[in-house]
Amino acid sequence: MHIGSHLSVAGGYRQLCADALRIGADTFQFFTRNPRGGSGRVPSDEELAELGAFLREHEFAPAVAHAPYTLNPCAAAENTLRFAREVMRSDLELLDRFPVERIYYNFHPGSHVGQGVERGIELIAETLDLVMDRDLKPVVLLETMSGKGSEVGSRFEELAEIISRSKYGDLLGVCLDTCHVFCAGYDIVNEPEAVLKEFDRVVGLDRLKAIHLNDSMMPFESHKDRHAKLDEGEIGFEALARFVSLEPVRDLPIELETPNELDGYAAEIARMRASGASR
Repeated sequence: MHIGSHLSVAGGYRQLCADALRIGADTFQFFTRNPRGGSGRVPSDEELAELGAFLREHEFAPAVAHAPYTLNPCAAAENTLRFAREVMRSDLELLDRFPVERIYYNFHPGSHVGQGVERGIELIAETLDLVMDRDLKPVVLLETMSGKGSEVGSRFEELAEIISRSKYGDLLGVCLDTCHVFCAGYDIVNEPEAVLKEFDRVVGLDRLKAIHLNDSMMPFESHKDRHAKLDEGEIGFEALARFVSLEPVRDLPIELETPNELDGYAAEIARMRASGASR
C-alpha cells in the first residue's frame, strides 16, 4: 500500500519531505498554491532537485498536486473562467519542472452555477483543451464529487463525458474520493466491488490513478461534502480498509484528507497499514 496525506508546502519542500517521513508516508498530496486562491510558491531548481532525490531514495509513489478549491473550470462568469484556466496552465507548467517520472494534478471539475450539467461538461472539456499539452509531464486527474449544489462530476457518466469530449481525453485520469462517492450514492460500504465494476463499465479502471481516503460526516447519498477522520464517520474504518484492499485500488497512491494534524495522520497511516489492507 502507498499511503500518505495532504501536507503543507508553506515551509518548503524540504520540510514537506521531513513531515512525510515523520508520519510514515510513502506518497503525499500538496496544494500548488493557497487552496483559497492567490499566487503559487515557486520552488528553486535546487529545491526541486532535492525533492526528486528524496522521492527516489525513499521509493515514494507518485505525489498528487491539488488545484485550489476556488477554481471553477465551468464558471459562467468570464473572468472566473479565465482565472481558472490561467491558474491551471500555470500549475501544469510548474509541475512539469518536477524531477520525477510521474506526478498527478488533481482538480474539482467545478459547478455549472445554473447553466446545466451539459453546459458544465462542455466548458470543462474546453478548459482542459486550453490548459493541457501533450508535452507536459503532469497527468491531469478529475476528482469524483459528492454532488452538492450544481457540482459536476458526482456521477461516473459525467466524468466519462468530460473525458470523451476533450481532445486530450486519452491522457486524463480520475482520483476517487471515498467520502464524495459515498455521499453521491455509490455504496462502497456494502457493495465496494460493484462500485468499482460500475466505474470500470462507465469510465474504465485504467483511468483510476489515485484515491482520496476519507470517512464521511454525512450519510449515504446525502450529496454533502464533509470529511471525517477514519472510523469517525458514516463509512467506518472496516469498510474503508476493505475498499483500499481491493485489487484495482491497493497499488494506487492513497491520500488522506481527513481533518487531522501530523500526529493524527501518522496514527491513521499506521492503523491502515496494520489492518492488512495492503494484502
